[in-house]
Amino acid sequence: MFRKILYPTDFSEATHKAIAFIKKLKEAGTEEVVLLHVIDDRTINSLERYTAQYADISLVVKDIKEKSLKAISPIEEELKESGLKVTTRVERGIPFSQILRIEGEENVSLTVIGSHGRSNIAGMLLGSVSEKVIRKSKKPVIVIKRENNADDD
Repeated sequence: MFRKILYPTDFSEATHKAIAFIKKLKEAGTEEVVLLHVIDDRTINSLERYTAQYADISLVVKDIKEKSLKAISPIEEELKESGLKVTTRVERGIPFSQILRIEGEENVSLTVIGSHGRSNIAGMLLGSVSEKVIRKSKKPVIVIKRENNADDD
């Protein structure tokens, strides 16, 4: 049913729950996972604005990409060990736009996404990226809820 899954990650706390869920989907016929991390252009633009006179921004972007690939590598290995084919992509842009673009480009049958990412704001039902992906996706989206903290009640 869901042969090819897109899993965008920002390495937030929902990552481990999402990986466990994706591995269970293998039992239901999932064969392939596209792992995606998006380097947010808004962060890069802010860095350019405030550090342009001190640093070559292309070197900063290269360093961020290398660190992203290093952070995504254990996820890739864990999914491969469970028998899934894995494609890893690190892209630059606006996260929800890139997720939707990759969804179409890779022709996935499902997107699995965390409910809160790095920019968690207390009281929000969903993270803004998750909410936009859910609203605009042409494919089914499963949202992995983050861990509840006592402070969230």
